[in-house]
Amino acid sequence: MSFEMASVGLLAFVTIERIVELGLARHNTRALLARGAREAASGHYVFIVAFHAAWLAGLWILAWDRPVSLGWLAVFACLQALRVWTLMTLGRRWTTRIIVLPGAPLVASGPYRLLSHPNYAVVVGEVAALPLALGLPIFALVSSLLNALLLVVRIRAESRALAGSP
Repeated sequence: MSFEMASVGLLAFVTIERIVELGLARHNTRALLARGAREAASGHYVFIVAFHAAWLAGLWILAWDRPVSLGWLAVFACLQALRVWTLMTLGRRWTTRIIVLPGAPLVASGPYRLLSHPNYAVVVGEVAALPLALGLPIFALVSSLLNALLLVVRIRAESRALAGSP
């Protein structure tokens, strides 16, 4: 397989994965809201979506024809396994928004036994590992810094929402 085919295949996989996840998140969000859940701190969501769209578009523009590092690809694959474990653990409660279902206990099984925010740990790793797998260390650094700023806002808002604070 040529370098171009490997990088295009990897980027296509991530693009399709994100599209499928957005559909799943939309479905789960609607179902949760129908059960009486409420959305919290929605103001920053547009920035998260814009960041991830720009990150993925940037990778397509800069890396579609670059060789793939097998070491970083292995790191990325491990992160995908953690992503699947997290999504399976949350099940119908997984969404890309902060949705709180009153009276529902916090999830404390699966990766949540080990980390408070395993999905965000995956995102932090992916934002760095995928560009590194495609030989873009500066892109990985800049993306990671921007992602860190977003996650500071996001995790604070989610923690307040889950604790019942306004």
